[in-house]
Amino acid sequence: MIRSVFKGSGSALPAKLVTNQELAERVDTSDEWIRERTGITGRYIADDSETTGTLAIEAARAALADAGVEASEIDLIILATATPDSTFPATATKVQAALGCTRGPAFDVAAVCSGFLYALATADSMLRTGMARCALVIGSETFSRLLDWEDRATCVLFGDGAGAFVLRAEEVAEDGPGMLATRLHADGAHRDLLYVDGGPSTTGTVGKLRMKGREVFRHAVVNLAEVLTEVLADTSYTAADIDWVVPHQANLRILDATARKLGIANDKVVVTVDRHANTSAASVPLAFDVARRDGRIKDGDLVMLEAMGGGFTWGASLLRI
Repeated sequence: MIRSVFKGSGSALPAKLVTNQELAERVDTSDEWIRERTGITGRYIADDSETTGTLAIEAARAALADAGVEASEIDLIILATATPDSTFPATATKVQAALGCTRGPAFDVAAVCSGFLYALATADSMLRTGMARCALVIGSETFSRLLDWEDRATCVLFGDGAGAFVLRAEEVAEDGPGMLATRLHADGAHRDLLYVDGGPSTTGTVGKLRMKGREVFRHAVVNLAEVLTEVLADTSYTAADIDWVVPHQANLRILDATARKLGIANDKVVVTVDRHANTSAASVPLAFDVARRDGRIKDGDLVMLEAMGGGFTWGASLLRI
């Protein structure tokens, strides 16, 4: 069978690390307050020279190097982001030009924190149907551009970064590597619980992030547990078979609650929210790359990716590395 097989990953972070203590100097908050509620100790914040595009390019180059794939082999680039460099053209085209790719489509996907899962599923469909042979899938964000630094309930939660996968369409055995199952969902009835209060066709401004945290938490735990169960039901695997869960890094409490609901041990859950905070569409590939490079995620492992974001959007993917 033809599957989208993982070939390599890469990630990128801005140069500046902002600790909770540093943030407390400009916001009415404290290190203790942030740690107790979120588990976050620091986040990376882009400066004026760092953009969603530059971080995406850096992560993409690292992923290509890890995969041993030349840029000329890439015939599909999908970039998940809620913070593009420009309204148009797509930031993916900037990545394409910087890498010197000359074949195939390049476009952005907007599904906020679920964006990488949406982009991954889109790439998987195009690879399995023959529309492309080798894809670069990226999640990149500069969410700090959207934050209201007077709102301590939200500004402490987010950071900037990027992560990328290289996927190739390959013929494999049924028990071989590749993407095994994906489920995606959306429910626009809850769009006002997590949103940005601006946009080109409404206010003409970028706007700032607004969130009702308790409601988001409640929906996140239920939705993520359900979608992971759906993905497993599409395969012959159970939660006990999973080697690693790589979740969207929104909040340590959400990660713990979701793991408990599914009966998954905490030591199987990759956690980077403490050092990176919530990097939206970048968080899943960024966390995956960290765990792969430190030796936790290995070839042959069964890995579940999952995320939920504004909209609401949510989804999960199961893959054999």
